[in-house]
Formats: sequence, structure tokens, C-alpha cells
Amino acid sequence: EVAAAVIREQGALQVNECWGDDVPEGTLTSFPMAVKRKDDETVVFSWILWPSRQVRDKGMQAVMADPRLRPETNPMPFDGKRAIFGGFEVIVEA
Repeated sequence: EVAAAVIREQGALQVNECWGDDVPEGTLTSFPMAVKRKDDETVVFSWILWPSRQVRDKGMQAVMADPRLRPETNPMPFDGKRAIFGGFEVIVEA
């Protein structure tokens, strides 16, 4: 919630954090396989909606520098080394 507030302050339109409750293991590929999920873990899926890539780039730079999100004062509730990041362009919005 703290991170979501900081991200919204920097221009994000929406911040979504979802806790996996039906994320099956795949045979060729899957979310659990991609993040090397351990038996006592679940997959968390998150996305942020930004008004533009320019706002995102500037906003995320500010988010990463924000003292409220320093790991020593606000540790991440997940293993960031196993996180998958990317940016996507909307091609269908219904």
C-alpha cells in the first residue's frame, strides 16, 4: 500500500497487486515456473497503468529514489531477484 501510494503520487493512474489463488504449474511454461516458485509460496501478479511511457519513465525514476521505499525501512514482501518486469503498449481496450 505504501508503494502504491508513492507510485500514484508520481503519476500512475492505477496500481494493481494480485495474490495468486489459482495459478497452476505448467508443463512447458507457467507463472510458477517463470519465477521459480517454492512450495510454500504463491505468485503475485502486479501491473501499473501509466498515462504514457514518458510519465512512466520519469515516475519510476522518482519512485526508485523515494526514501519511503528504501529496503532498510520498507522491505519488499517478495524476492525482487525473481520479479519479471516489462512495459506493454495497449493494442486492444474493450
